[in-house]
Amino acid sequence: MGSVVLSLDAELGWGFHDLESPPSNRVEAGRRGWSTMLELCETYEIPATWAVVGHLMLESCDGRHEEHPAPPGWFERERGAWADREELRFAPDLVDALLASSVDHEFASHSFSHVLFGDAETDHALATAELEQATAIADEWGQSLESFIYPRNDVGHRDVLADYGLAAYRGKSPTEDGLRGIVDTRVRDQSLLVEPSVDEFGLVNVPASMFLFGFEGPARTVVESVWTDPMVAQARRGIDEAVRSDGIFHMWLHPNNLTHKRDDRRMRAILSYLAHQRAETTLTVETMAQVAHRVTTTANANGQTVAVDGRSASDD
Repeated sequence: MGSVVLSLDAELGWGFHDLESPPSNRVEAGRRGWSTMLELCETYEIPATWAVVGHLMLESCDGRHEEHPAPPGWFERERGAWADREELRFAPDLVDALLASSVDHEFASHSFSHVLFGDAETDHALATAELEQATAIADEWGQSLESFIYPRNDVGHRDVLADYGLAAYRGKSPTEDGLRGIVDTRVRDQSLLVEPSVDEFGLVNVPASMFLFGFEGPARTVVESVWTDPMVAQARRGIDEAVRSDGIFHMWLHPNNLTHKRDDRRMRAILSYLAHQRAETTLTVETMAQVAHRVTTTANANGQTVAVDGRSASDD
């Protein structure tokens, strides 16, 4: 029995605040995309892992965060160019909508302020501060965190995740994004399925299979004019592959990727197809936390200890 995982990086302005020239279309699309994805998930009853930047859960702040060991200038855009753009920095209304959804979504963490955990300048103290503040805010909202999605998929400081009681993280995809990924899967017949594994810290790595917005711009427009949306076709391929096996197809996106009505149509097509295949086959839809529970339960039932690089201790 195969399964599909859908994960979202819910970040609004925090996904771009450190960039010199943030993409304005995506910055402005964050709120609409968040609401649209909630609506689509409810329409097709698709539970997803929503990884939320902790700062969005605040009602207000001083913009300085003096006790946070961030590098100089890290919060500069918040207290400067975006000082009057509270809708980019705070989103308790959107978090409320997520928690009130009729679908049983997983509430996960995307750090406190979108720090890049794998960056050389991110030391143990900074990673710890990000997790400490993210978990504290989640606790104030009555939410426990089991899964973590690394900002920009920059994996690092996994020991800190374990210290704060997380169970899973989204690992890097073995498949390239965009055109290269399409070629690899269709020409070279590379599988879109991934296999979760337990790392040396006891965390379950649930790798990504496919970024749903990896083929954009003029190339997308040209291909759509003569064929179909290549990302919809690729997602259907991954879903069908999961139907035929016991593997996992893990697709992901940012709500701010939905910058145009055609992006909404892409997601509607993918989720409607997923719902249809779930209804007609043994396919299931899981959250990252559910995958982690299943993997660790199976390992314990088999008498395995912590796995390292996908191998259980009993393999040694």
